[in-house]
Amino acid sequence: MKLLTRLVITALALLAAAWFVPGIQLGVARGRTTGRDWMALAIVALIFGAVNSVIRPIVVFLTLPVTLLTLGLFIFVINALMLLLTSWIAQGMDLGFHVSGFGPALLGALIVSIVSWALTHMLVDSSRS
Repeated sequence: MKLLTRLVITALALLAAAWFVPGIQLGVARGRTTGRDWMALAIVALIFGAVNSVIRPIVVFLTLPVTLLTLGLFIFVINALMLLLTSWIAQGMDLGFHVSGFGPALLGALIVSIVSWALTHMLVDSSRS
């Protein structure tokens, strides 16, 4: 159940980023949706989760000196790179998810982080009370 909740939170966060950032395209965010678009969103959320759980820790470890020098701000760059990697993988699978550059990826990663944090706080933390 926890994995499904995390998947839904990630999918909603990616959807929010696609709505608010002009350089991020997602079939569901364009207004005309089909069942395939929602399935693609779920697969993109799975890809994003896998990238963040497998590749991100390695990148964070390798860039630790830079992260320390920037007082942690380099984490935003790493998050943007993970979103770009997700976009690259999703394009290879023809899922209709595209991030057009580093600027949209940086803003999108910030939105994904904020929305994920807020939804996790509302859904997961409230169920523990």
